[in-house]
Amino acid sequence: TLTEDDLVSNWGETTILRSLEEVAALKETEGGPIIVHGSATLNHALSDAGLIDRYHLLVFPLLLGAGKRLFSTTDKDTQKLKLVEHEVYANGLQKNVFDVVR
Repeated sequence: TLTEDDLVSNWGETTILRSLEEVAALKETEGGPIIVHGSATLNHALSDAGLIDRYHLLVFPLLLGAGKRLFSTTDKDTQKLKLVEHEVYANGLQKNVFDVVR
């Protein structure tokens, strides 16, 4: 539902993508990384379409009994990940960076 009028003027060049096909086409260009913050629904769609190359995951030392799933429940082959960066902070928070193995 985002429109061009909703964009912030000082963020630099911004393009609104409306489909997975547009994301796939953008990935084929020479631009920098495409970064998604905090959208479980978008993550499911991008993951199911094979459009994610790297995950940056923050793991908090807290267990919840319910909530949104980070990964899709779509029945598909196992997706292997390779840990490329890991850090643990004094408060127990963990940062894990995984590359998707293809």
